[in-house]
Amino acid sequence: MQRKPHILWDIPTRIGHWVLVACLPLCWWSAESQNYSLHQWLGYIVIIIVSSRVIWGFIGSRHSRFADFLVGPGSVLAYLRGQGGASAGHNPLGGWSVMAMLGLLLLQGVSGLFNSDDILFSGPLYYAADTTFRDAMGVVHELAFDVLLVLVAVHILAVLYHQLRRHEPLLQAMLRGSAAGREGRVPPVQLWRYALVLLLASAVLWAILAWAPGPPAMMW
Repeated sequence: MQRKPHILWDIPTRIGHWVLVACLPLCWWSAESQNYSLHQWLGYIVIIIVSSRVIWGFIGSRHSRFADFLVGPGSVLAYLRGQGGASAGHNPLGGWSVMAMLGLLLLQGVSGLFNSDDILFSGPLYYAADTTFRDAMGVVHELAFDVLLVLVAVHILAVLYHQLRRHEPLLQAMLRGSAAGREGRVPPVQLWRYALVLLLASAVLWAILAWAPGPPAMMW
């Protein structure tokens, strides 16, 4: 009797992926249109989703765990020479590109907490740091976004190459969970575990924001 294939990408991984795909252009648009209230809430969503994904990378489903697709530099070089293999989910180079994007997204979100337009908007942690640190976070916020755009462009081109040229159903797997030739080896873990992770990430962010000091009292 043929075994029914397991899901490669579980629901939390897929939802998190597509939420971030939607948030990135919305973050850019809200900043350009000076809709800072929306920009701020989008930043919170990015921080929570990325933080949850990092935790999920250690306790989540087998193929969502970092240990399943992160390899050493020797394996990456071997893959580039056509000698290495790929995991069920990511190839050796793709796995590290995912980590780079997650790191930049988290850096982008956290640095934004300290930002201000110097007129009407100040981030929730703006008054929790001195001027030097806030200025540094402003530079990081702009630079991280520029680097992130480059990585996202490379990521899209790589997906299109594998999807169209090599006929690997990457998009189908990320939409449906699995596809022909891209199937999981073990079943995913229960969804309640991710609900706890999401609740934890949200609670930690809320606690940090609740602790954040407000603007200093005006001196008369």
